[in-house]
Amino acid sequence: MKNAKKITIEVPEELLKNAQAQTGEGISKTVRLGLKVLAAAQSYNQLRNLKGKVKFSKTISELKYDRK
Repeated sequence: MKNAKKITIEVPEELLKNAQAQTGEGISKTVRLGLKVLAAAQSYNQLRNLKGKVKFSKTISELKYDRK
């Protein structure tokens, strides 16, 4: 892994078990995935804040027609 940083963290055992049960992975992969999800959530929030602020040149009907 390029530019990785080794860290030591304390997490509640039950939280880690639950997270690992969801990912089906080991501790490191589970923590990495959790960090990625958290980072993505911030991006999604920023996109949601744009709702109603972006104007498109085509309507949804026109876009659907273009797909055919």
